[in-house]
Amino acid sequence: MIQRIQTLYLGLVAVTSILAAFFIKNLVKIDEIGIFGISMPVDRMTFFIIAATAIFSIFLFKKRINQFIVNRLNIILNLFLLGFFVYRSLNLSGESLLSQKGIWVVIPLISIVLLILANKAIKRDEDLVKSVDRLR
Repeated sequence: MIQRIQTLYLGLVAVTSILAAFFIKNLVKIDEIGIFGISMPVDRMTFFIIAATAIFSIFLFKKRINQFIVNRLNIILNLFLLGFFVYRSLNLSGESLLSQKGIWVVIPLISIVLLILANKAIKRDEDLVKSVDRLR
C-alpha cells in the first residue's frame, strides 16, 4: 500500500532533503573583516541520511509501528540539524554583508512538519486496522 498519504509526505521529505544537499552552498567568504560563514560536510551528509531514512520508511508500509519509530528517529535527526544550523547562524558575523545566512534553517522545519503529518497518518491507519480487528 504505497499509495497512502504518508508516502507522499515521506517522499516530499526525501526530495527536499536531497535538493538541499545538492544545492547547499558554501557560504565561506573571507574578507578583510573576517569569515562570514562555514559550510561543513556534516550538512550534506545529514541531509542524505535524512533522505535515506525517509525512503527506508516508505518501504516499511507493512510494519506501521516500525515506520512510526523510524519517522520519530528522523524527526530527532532533523532537530539535530536544525540546532546545528541555528547554533552556526548565531555565531556568524557579517549580517549586513551576508543576509542569507539562516535560509537553511527552513529545510529541517519543513521536514519536521511533514514527518509529523506522516506520523499522524500512520497512527490513523493503525487505529483503523485495530478497529477492524475488534469487529472480527
